[in-house]
Amino acid sequence: MPVADHDPFEERLADVLRDTGTAFASDQQMLAARGEAHGRRLRSRRRAAAVVGGAAAVALVGLGGALLLPGGQGDGVRQRSAAGSPAARAAATPTETAAATVMSGDELVRTLEKLLPEGRISNADGGSTDRDSYANVVYDDGGGEAAVAVSLRRVRPGSLEARQTTQCPDKLFIVYDSCTSAKLSDGSVLMLLKGYEYPNSRSGTKRWTADLITSAGGHIGVQEWNSAAEKDSPVTREQPPLDLRRLKALATAHELRAAADALPLDDRSGAEPDPGPVTPGGSISAVLSRLVPHGIRIVGKSGPDDDGFGYVVLDDGRGTSLVQVNVQLDTRGDLEDELFGPDAEVLPDGTKVVTRRQPGEKGIPGIVRWSVDTIRPDGRRVVISAFNSGAQNTPATRQAPALTMKQLEAIATDPKWHPHG
Repeated sequence: MPVADHDPFEERLADVLRDTGTAFASDQQMLAARGEAHGRRLRSRRRAAAVVGGAAAVALVGLGGALLLPGGQGDGVRQRSAAGSPAARAAATPTETAAATVMSGDELVRTLEKLLPEGRISNADGGSTDRDSYANVVYDDGGGEAAVAVSLRRVRPGSLEARQTTQCPDKLFIVYDSCTSAKLSDGSVLMLLKGYEYPNSRSGTKRWTADLITSAGGHIGVQEWNSAAEKDSPVTREQPPLDLRRLKALATAHELRAAADALPLDDRSGAEPDPGPVTPGGSISAVLSRLVPHGIRIVGKSGPDDDGFGYVVLDDGRGTSLVQVNVQLDTRGDLEDELFGPDAEVLPDGTKVVTRRQPGEKGIPGIVRWSVDTIRPDGRRVVISAFNSGAQNTPATRQAPALTMKQLEAIATDPKWHPHG
């Protein structure tokens, strides 16, 4: 079964937007979604950061290995791995190409079959490129069919991508039951997560994952479901078949580690110079906290590594309200013209401003989202959004966000977001 030629991060984001966001109701919202994707590509294709724009803002903070997810459904279970991504097709250096070997899809399928506990295996599917490989099977240990997928690639050791791959996601945005991340005795780092296929766990389809980054940068991603396919397939059992002990054993198996470590580096962002922090005043949440009007309590915020995207949760005594900011660099050209059309307000310093009042996520009672989208002449874009709830995927706690549209605009246009502001 062929591998689709898609960027898995983009596909995963699209799935999340479809599952948790309101359907786009206007061309302007669609353009805003394009703007958010453009900004992510400029910063890093696999930044597990929140994306602001479009009909809903969805945060994928620290998803790490969840960016490499199996997807689709055909005769069996199709893997939407990094195999077809632009990063996977990037050329390796001559030294890496000569020294590296790639386990074929068929070999990885056979390895996976050998490593799984005794049971019936069907719908096996695998593939590879010159940089990665994947395998999918439908596995039944007697308790019901379950999709199991493994992907192998290699990232630059110590890079941002390597660290984010094994970071637990922020529960403010992603629903999961448990997550642990630990350094093993050999220096590798393992994340084990019990989550759901859909961000708000609405379907009952569970997705448990293991992501291992070895000291050499090998990434072994394992995913399992309590259904025969990740989507559009009925739940066949209460839990996925492998408990955390067995999931760990599979992800840390010698055969998979050796195969992942033998791959050439699949990393563009780690090879490019780091442009430095997006904001000059520290993390997004730190800058945002300093700009919150006096008298409003901050009851939650993103961590110190939220460069590019961050949030605070406010409480003015009338209920909690989520406020999040996305900062993007050099958003100019045709995209700027599309996002900031002739109706955009132009400030004396040349900054363009667009405001929007939109419904929040579908299926969540009473949620609204107010946003202010700004872009400076140098292309730096700051988008701020506020909700009338403490999270995007929980019912409304108040009639309107804690900040007025005027206050949101004042924050978005504040000089603190700019290097020379």
